[in-house]
Amino acid sequence: MLLRRLLLDIAQGRPFGRGRAGLRVAVPAHEHRIACDLDRLLTVRGMSLAQLASLVGVTVANLSVLKNGRAKAVRFSTLTAICDVLECTPGDLLTVLPKDAGTGLPADSE
Repeated sequence: MLLRRLLLDIAQGRPFGRGRAGLRVAVPAHEHRIACDLDRLLTVRGMSLAQLASLVGVTVANLSVLKNGRAKAVRFSTLTAICDVLECTPGDLLTVLPKDAGTGLPADSE
């Protein structure tokens, strides 16, 4: 019954989580306001996404998801590795946009 209800909530686009059987509440991806400046940092350092992926130890596809604003989560270990390679801080890489600035996603994905 719980799984059925959870699947129904997801299908209808409702947030799911705590409040229903102790599961975590997930903010839909289209509601976040986090912008990633990975592209700018790579340009300034003259580095390609493939080079960064190799040095960090993640796939180019995963870094592309982060760079294009489609990431739902980032592991602290991955964030640490990216910052170590790019010699930056998480604040250099990620920015919270003002509430009236939109979703944080590229315009073509909205």
